Amino acid sequence: MLAQKADYLLRTGGCRYPQRILAIAFKVDASVNLRQRVQLRCGSDLAERFDSQTFHGFAKRLIDRFRPVLTGLDALDANYTIGEVRINRTQITFQDLVPLALEVLRKSEMARLALAQTYSHVFLDEFQDCTNEQYQLIRQGFLGTGALLTAVGDTKQKIMAWAGALEGIFLTFAADFDAKPLNLYQNFRSKPRLRRMQNEMVKVMDPTAAVADSELVGEEGVIGFQAFASDDEEAIWLVEKIDNWINKQKIPPSEIAVLIAIKPELYALKLMEQLELRGIPYRDEKQFQDLGTEPLARVAVDILKCVFLDRAPEPYARLVELCEGRWSDASNPAAHRLFRQFLEQQRNSVRAKSFAGPTDKMLRSIFDGFENLVGLAALISLSADYSQGAHFDEILEQVFSRLQELLQRGLSMSDALARFSEDGAVRIMTVHKSKGLEFHTVIALGIENQIFFGASDRTRPTFFVQISRAKDRLVLTCAAHRPRPEGYTGNWEEHRTCKSEFIEYGRTAHNS
Repeated sequence: MLAQKADYLLRTGGCRYPQRILAIAFKVDASVNLRQRVQLRCGSDLAERFDSQTFHGFAKRLIDRFRPVLTGLDALDANYTIGEVRINRTQITFQDLVPLALEVLRKSEMARLALAQTYSHVFLDEFQDCTNEQYQLIRQGFLGTGALLTAVGDTKQKIMAWAGALEGIFLTFAADFDAKPLNLYQNFRSKPRLRRMQNEMVKVMDPTAAVADSELVGEEGVIGFQAFASDDEEAIWLVEKIDNWINKQKIPPSEIAVLIAIKPELYALKLMEQLELRGIPYRDEKQFQDLGTEPLARVAVDILKCVFLDRAPEPYARLVELCEGRWSDASNPAAHRLFRQFLEQQRNSVRAKSFAGPTDKMLRSIFDGFENLVGLAALISLSADYSQGAHFDEILEQVFSRLQELLQRGLSMSDALARFSEDGAVRIMTVHKSKGLEFHTVIALGIENQIFFGASDRTRPTFFVQISRAKDRLVLTCAAHRPRPEGYTGNWEEHRTCKSEFIEYGRTAHNS
């Protein structure tokens, strides 16, 4: 809905040039996903006026631009960094970003005027999870500016109460901004059978928002449930299914997600081992974190794919677009030719008989060569975050360190690169991480009382988010025995029981 609204505003002049639209999401993946949707709808030229950021990304841009207004204990040097601890003037923590940005807006009328002049519209996604601090940042920045705000969310998906999500945030927003409440009843993501399952939960969680069963007709969509004696059996069965979906049904790996309520690094351990044995690339989001959504990381991996893989049409196309759109000499017809020559030289090097393998030094050298070709300024311009502090160098260090880690585990270069790419790997992540995303096939792993413990009214929102990410197929699993992972000393029950209430929603929808 937000992507379509942005397309309408940009195409019709509802957002008049040179003003822009600001969209704020909670997760980097969701922010990138929304930006891509807008670009697909209205093209790169109009999408250039659509800024999709996280709360922390938005806060950092405010701090970087208006840093001098921060004084006293909040004062920061121009080359400040973001780290684990607060160091006077030179380093802040990730958690300091929103409070410091709020302080900027409270102190600087110029900062508030800059926002008002820049943005005619502001979109707030997953608004049910907004904290008081985040809301005050929005309120301080846009209340009374004339900007039109659209807040979208679903109280049935409120899973961030532990992180301080405000109770009654929609009522507060409506009162402060004189907002008009509108209900969205239609889910255009999921097939009918999956929507019926979601609606069964809505009948329990928010009866007034449920739709009539007669509106959810159709047999499209698949819901499956499988119980296993052990997590070993579960992993083997799932990998067989995943292999079939990818190689026979031709489902792109990135359209398959394994969503787990908690601790995917533990609960998906057996599954990841089986994926390794079968040679199916996967991306462990717990380990990967937000690195893969960094524009600089994407460029680095695209370059390496073009060098090491026999065919990499999509990475090549993205690099050509970067070349043509950001090089200072883009008007020079030789620019594309120089880029092709650079790639050919690098390909010849890695295909030579004397090539000893992709060492860390060699991979960094390839990137350095590309940087010399296009210029550092062009790469820094990929994100406002790269112009301040050491973030640019930190991202590159993480990329190459992660690649070496994967290579040392015995992965081929192509498999290691696939771990960084949404288009080449099965996604494994927490339900929290999946907010704002969607997939053709979702495996909801571990639908067990020992994972969804506590009162049902607290665990239902997590399960609702988990199942509502699926577009075409949803598979629920549980295992009767999950041995304690080696070295793990936290709470862990080896003998498990299925969460019957949640599984029953699927059975009811499947049989209706």
